[in-house]
Amino acid sequence: MSGKYYEELEPGMVFKHVVTRTVTDIDNILFTTLAHNDQPLHLDDEFSKKTLHGTRVVNSLWTLSFIGGISVRDTTLGTTLGNLGYEEIRFPNPVRIGDTLRGETHIVSKRESKKHPTAGIVIFKHYGYNQRDEVVVTAVRAGLMMKKSGAVR
Repeated sequence: MSGKYYEELEPGMVFKHVVTRTVTDIDNILFTTLAHNDQPLHLDDEFSKKTLHGTRVVNSLWTLSFIGGISVRDTTLGTTLGNLGYEEIRFPNPVRIGDTLRGETHIVSKRESKKHPTAGIVIFKHYGYNQRDEVVVTAVRAGLMMKKSGAVR
């Protein structure tokens, strides 16, 4: 287990995730069709040529999922009790097929849980970047994190 317990996460910490990925056409097509999102901007080259982007763009929820997913190993693997919610999700630059993404997570704040004495609430801010170091996604997430004293052994 490589996730951090509530006590190990402190505001100001930054985790630069080692997993990177070059986005493939199949990533975008599978995610888009599995989600039943038939937006032609993700699927239709001819439609997309006529948009301000000039090409198809990757489904933004895939981008959010990837950046959230690569944060798990460093921050919450085996130590979270669940997501409490996302807010302030932004996609300042589009992701295109062939872009290589990387991410980092900042610990914003934390507090004791009033409802669960063996857990605390941590606010994470996730950042995703492309190969040009442009921000492609930011998201603030609240997670319910186990305390060491409440760990399942």
